Amino acid sequence: MSLARLAALYGIDSSYEPAPDLPQRVSPAAVRAILAAFGVDASTDEAVESAVADADGRRRGRALPETAVAGSLVFDALPHGTLMQVAPEEGGDRIEWTWAGELPELPYGVHQLSAETPDGRASTSHLIVAPDRAPELAGRSYGLLVQLYSLLSRRSWGMGDLGDLAELAAWSGRALGVDFLQVNPLHAAVPATADTPSDPSPYRPSSRRFPDPVHLRIEDIPEYAYLADGDRERAAALGEQAAKLRESVLQKGALIDRDAVWELKSQALELIRNVPLGPGRSAAYFDFLAEGGADLERHATWYALAERHGSDWRAWPAALRDPASPATARAAHELMDRIDFHSRLIWLTDSQLGAAAAAAHGAGMALGLIHDLAVGVHPDGADTWAHGEMYAAGTSVGAPPDAFNARGQDWGLPPWRPDRLAECGYAPFRALLRGLFAHAGALRIDHIMGLFRLWWIPEGHPPTDGAYVRYDAEALLALLVLEAHRAGAVVIGEDLGTVERGVREALAARGILGTSVLWFERDWDHGSRPLPPERWRADCLATVTTHDLPSTAAKLTGDHARLRHRLGLLTEPLAAELAAEAADVREWLALAWALGLPAGGTEEAEIQTLYRLLRRTPARLTGIWLPDAVGDRRPQNVPGTWAEYPNWRVPITGADGRVLTLEDLAASPRLHAFMAAVRAGE
Repeated sequence: MSLARLAALYGIDSSYEPAPDLPQRVSPAAVRAILAAFGVDASTDEAVESAVADADGRRRGRALPETAVAGSLVFDALPHGTLMQVAPEEGGDRIEWTWAGELPELPYGVHQLSAETPDGRASTSHLIVAPDRAPELAGRSYGLLVQLYSLLSRRSWGMGDLGDLAELAAWSGRALGVDFLQVNPLHAAVPATADTPSDPSPYRPSSRRFPDPVHLRIEDIPEYAYLADGDRERAAALGEQAAKLRESVLQKGALIDRDAVWELKSQALELIRNVPLGPGRSAAYFDFLAEGGADLERHATWYALAERHGSDWRAWPAALRDPASPATARAAHELMDRIDFHSRLIWLTDSQLGAAAAAAHGAGMALGLIHDLAVGVHPDGADTWAHGEMYAAGTSVGAPPDAFNARGQDWGLPPWRPDRLAECGYAPFRALLRGLFAHAGALRIDHIMGLFRLWWIPEGHPPTDGAYVRYDAEALLALLVLEAHRAGAVVIGEDLGTVERGVREALAARGILGTSVLWFERDWDHGSRPLPPERWRADCLATVTTHDLPSTAAKLTGDHARLRHRLGLLTEPLAAELAAEAADVREWLALAWALGLPAGGTEEAEIQTLYRLLRRTPARLTGIWLPDAVGDRRPQNVPGTWAEYPNWRVPITGADGRVLTLEDLAASPRLHAFMAAVRAGE
């Protein structure tokens, strides 16, 4: 019982449900290992008793927790007569009062709160004052979902870039009437080394705080136009190599080679850096450095050190593994020029993100760009080095065993420590949100259930032997709503898969939209029949498929089942899988036809019908998977594979397998017919 009590004090659940109403106990070994990640010794019964007493004592000694949310229940336990003082986030005079049951009216923000109770308990806390709900979009909208790297144009250097994104926004907003473009995470990646390629997954980045310069459009950098003659010739030669790289994808069916693209772009960026910034550009850059502060400096320092010592900071000389060490300070002084280079790349990327957002709004989009926040970061990347104290050492995030995967999942992402987040007022989370909202009309939160709890797996344990660790969802949601309010942006949560009771209700109460995928929307209480469109929830982004699922053409034709069969991923015979997929498709098409939507008879017509069915739902947002509009049959990602399938490296193709450029898409009769059908679907 004492171990369970200690676990509860640190937010560790001692059981979980792999299926509804089927509780499963967490192993004591997993609990002890996770407590060790909190720096707590639970190796013996005596150590457990001592740790419980210490934790209880610390809590009893505080008047309030390290971070509190205005209006939360923690204030109900505060004794009357407590002396209170608030230092507002934006500065100004402190506000003092004696607690009599309610807070005074305070501006939105994260303030410093001091409290001293009549019995002498004192504490300083971070006080979050946030709106009740995130901003809402008036009416209903539809837009495109696209993995940016997969969208090549005749101007890109072998993968889609921010120039392509701006062009797509300017065209689709005007010609197609879309209100948003949702892209994959554009977070900074762990760079490749001589021995190891970079991880192409946008969901396992080096840093979520800053964008990746690989997305830069080189020719759109203002200084490019002022290259000296010799550098101009070298840049032109790099552009010619990039054209060959692009044509190998477009004409020869090669995969997108992110590392080859970056090798060329980085050389071009070194040349561009030789061009001095003008006074106005210099002032803008210095403002960006000031705003980025220590976070940007540490980020750029990691990349400068990685150039010299490799991209796994755990293998660096011991003294450099600590960003605050004297050795790191000396190394940073020596590498000042490289740190400035990497800082400038982040500034240039941020500037082009802003240009893409402006292009979207200039084209009349109501929302503009929807950016994507990955659930975690690479264990060896910049974020874990820069803020190592925020991460739980020796653990990773994943998913417990369930009815669909008896072995569980290990995603290889180190989790944030909830106690350290609370101690600093969730400063890393706030900075992360502010950076992403800067150029976003909306933000999608991948696996938003992680704001409530995450499945921690201790190092050396299988995914089945972990435990859920709780986060202060009230604080995290309040901060999410606060930053969304400041940006005037909508929030979308990816709430697919196993969702704990009450989570969707809590998100809806905060005005956060969910995600509904057609194939999963069934009436599970009445024979799992397809859910009629009028019974779908309104507060969601509705789509037919996602980056982790087959394209709709592959689903309709059975191509995805055949692909999974070739990859050895099926648990049933291929014939049975094909039959099940066909039955699934027939049920949905039958529902659509019963509602009077066109029967069609061709694969193209059936895809249109399914998207028209989405428009019959009350969903506020309809997401159109861009590859579906042209009959693409290849998935961008096949979960459960690594080397077996080229995840995150596949360009958009048409139904015939031919790679389509942005220019091809803009001229595609099939795409325009598809969008006309979607617009006619309501």
